[in-house]
Amino acid sequence: MLKKSDLIKYFENGIKNTSEIKIGTEHEKFIYHKSDLSLVPYSGDVSINSIFEDFIKDGWTPIKENENIIALNKDRASITLEPGGQFELSGAPLKTIHETCKEINNHLEFTKKLEEKYNIGFLGLGFFPIGELKDVPMVPKKRYSEIMTPYMKSLSGLGLEMMYQSATVQANFDYISESDMQRKINVSAFIQPIVTGLFSNSPFKNSKLSGYETYRGYVWTKTDTERTGIPKFLTEKTLSFEEYIDYALQVPVYAIIRDNNYHNCTKYTFQDLLDGKNNQFAPDDILIEDWINHISTIFTEVRLKTFIEMRGADAGSYDTLCALPAFWSGILYQEEALEETIKLISEFEYDDLIKFRSDVLSNGLNSLYKNKTGWQLAEKLVNISFEGLKKRSKKNLYGDDETVHLDYLFEVIDKKETASEKAKKLYFQNNELNIQKLFEGESF
Repeated sequence: MLKKSDLIKYFENGIKNTSEIKIGTEHEKFIYHKSDLSLVPYSGDVSINSIFEDFIKDGWTPIKENENIIALNKDRASITLEPGGQFELSGAPLKTIHETCKEINNHLEFTKKLEEKYNIGFLGLGFFPIGELKDVPMVPKKRYSEIMTPYMKSLSGLGLEMMYQSATVQANFDYISESDMQRKINVSAFIQPIVTGLFSNSPFKNSKLSGYETYRGYVWTKTDTERTGIPKFLTEKTLSFEEYIDYALQVPVYAIIRDNNYHNCTKYTFQDLLDGKNNQFAPDDILIEDWINHISTIFTEVRLKTFIEMRGADAGSYDTLCALPAFWSGILYQEEALEETIKLISEFEYDDLIKFRSDVLSNGLNSLYKNKTGWQLAEKLVNISFEGLKKRSKKNLYGDDETVHLDYLFEVIDKKETASEKAKKLYFQNNELNIQKLFEGESF
């Protein structure tokens, strides 16, 4: 039977030496037909399946569930599908932002060839801007169809919109000790809403203004409160592997997977399973693999696995895909920058964080974080990151350090104009969305 020490060991196995720390970047995008701007389905002549076949010819290995290809792997990277067919590149763990951007470049160069071949486009927005939920084609993946979709329906929130209509970019980072994990998660939790504001890029829903700078961010607040948001314990200096485990043990389990079959366990927490409260599975039947699957279904905006995931940004343009991991790397991977950020967040209480996070979703960085505007804090943090990246001194072949990847954020701050605000000015005029212009302007 699994013991708490086994669960702690899972997180301890994530501890890296300083020389081993890496950066991972994941980004999602919507695939659409250029002919009518509808989303590309999973099957058919022009489909995700046909796109997968092109990647397989390029050396990617297919991962199947029954006869359906649900993912691809190559060189420590993977391509996966979100429920509505959102196409996600989960990049390999890499040492520098330069390597990350090269990986993204190579991926987008390949997708550009597919655009021409199939007359399709890849759209970088945080929420699909046209149509309704019923218009979204669904991916035939058991976790989505058999477990998550019925569960989200039962919660009566916006979980289905999150699953089928939203897209994100996230960055992943290593920790070198339990205390290092604590410091990095504390910092990340407190500044995540500022990052959400900086990268807001989902102002439209069903061809209208959504009423939010980041509608994707708002949708997450109406999804599944038991496993989302920024729980208070993530902001406390007492945070430990054991405390994270105690939280995760009380979260309902989506499913236990056996022989590729999903057994619905949404009425039970993981602790319930260990206590033998589910008649299908004795405590001795619960495996560490079940724990790992469970951890992956916790959707807090900062998530702990054997690395730390930053999950609060809307999907966006190529520049944002490099800027997000660059911003976090400058703060989390340089000691002086991390200490300066810890000092900065020390003036905020948890209630300040939650209020600011709520305000940012609709009002962006004009919102007040205690007695400072989001813009003031964003400028301070981007400058801290800039100095951190300079001191990291990771240079490309041209002699540029990683600070070049922050140019996008400096422009946002200089103009005080996020992608959401810019999109509203460019594409929404006279109370009407110029859909064709939006897709042309925001596609890769």
